[in-house]
Amino acid sequence: MNLFGKEIDGLQKTVLQTVGVVVVMGGLAWASVPFYDWFCRVTGFGGITNTAETGSDVILDQTITIRFDASLDRGMPWEFKPMQREMTLRIGETGLAFYEAHNPTDHPVAGQAAYNVTPYEAGYFFDKIECFCFAEQVLQPGETVEMPVSFYVDPAIVNDRDAKYVHTITLSYTFYEIDLPDEQAALTNPASDAIETN
Repeated sequence: MNLFGKEIDGLQKTVLQTVGVVVVMGGLAWASVPFYDWFCRVTGFGGITNTAETGSDVILDQTITIRFDASLDRGMPWEFKPMQREMTLRIGETGLAFYEAHNPTDHPVAGQAAYNVTPYEAGYFFDKIECFCFAEQVLQPGETVEMPVSFYVDPAIVNDRDAKYVHTITLSYTFYEIDLPDEQAALTNPASDAIETN
């Protein structure tokens, strides 16, 4: 009897630990985009880039190739791709690239993009002037949008001990599905909104 009681206690403990792990992992998944943004900005991990108000005052004769990559988080129903695979610019020259997103579903879908730059040592020298990353994007059913990113590579890269050997930089974006903004959610589901107000 005592042995049977110990087995039941052990089973309950295992079940509680498993439920705890599932809850923690669910919370981490929910917070992954904002946490990744914060973590990258604090640590520089993932080739975090800089932001700039305007382009560079200095443009070198030396060129660098920028490659563009796009992916979707599991379950994100959009179609998402770069509109150009690569471009070659002079270091310091402002580049303008576009990504295309399409919502093939019959309902609005909200998304948010996380990004990284490889090789990581080049991230510090990749300056974005305009970017769609970390801003909510809501696409209506069947809607297609072109999203710009303008940028330049800081001429200081040629003096950096490690980054000066970089000849190609890859800019990657991953879109995650997020909850619709309240006003969009209310428009999408007016019946539930009417129930709440009664």
